[in-house]
Amino acid sequence: MRIVIAEDNVLLATGLELLLTSFGHEVAEVAGDGEGFLAAVDRHRPAVTIVDVRLPPEFRDEGIRSAIKARRVHPGLPVLVLSQYVEQTYASELLSSSGGGVGYLLKDRISRVDEFLEALDRVATGGTALDPDVVAQLLARQTQPLSTLTRREREVLALMAEGHDNATLAKKLSITNNAVHKHIGNIFAKFELTEPDAGHRRVRAVLTYLEAR
Repeated sequence: MRIVIAEDNVLLATGLELLLTSFGHEVAEVAGDGEGFLAAVDRHRPAVTIVDVRLPPEFRDEGIRSAIKARRVHPGLPVLVLSQYVEQTYASELLSSSGGGVGYLLKDRISRVDEFLEALDRVATGGTALDPDVVAQLLARQTQPLSTLTRREREVLALMAEGHDNATLAKKLSITNNAVHKHIGNIFAKFELTEPDAGHRRVRAVLTYLEAR
């Protein structure tokens, strides 16, 4: 699939490009700043984008701002954001930008090639991929509405936040698909998510999870 990368670190950008091309993907362009990224997206209309949170000139939140802007111009544009540290606000803001097709991973996750590529594929197909370390930090904060969930429901929600489907949830937790469905239904009820679209409710549940900090 065609990919646009926004990364100012030449070594990391080169490594990403080599990794992705070795697995049959096409890196259409590597941009070094937010403006270059937006222009590259317009030119290439990629299947998915990879964006560093911090880009020139100030190395604060230029990357995430550019990603959100790109998704406004190109609704549904899949964006996988990379960050050096856990920055929970950025994860929440990106997911709030519109539906699925978004991911937030720590850069260390790239070295786990299979996990990284799986997350990238999930984002490209409209799913979500949230770094387990971000999930762990959020789960440690026992605030409303998380405090209303049982231990098992928190485990299910944490895996949902990482972007796993029901079959994977069942496998990871060693429970049946019916049990997963029941736990997710309980989460929706406790979060008062009544939309008929289950996919949208999953995203809303994850957003509620992220915002409980």
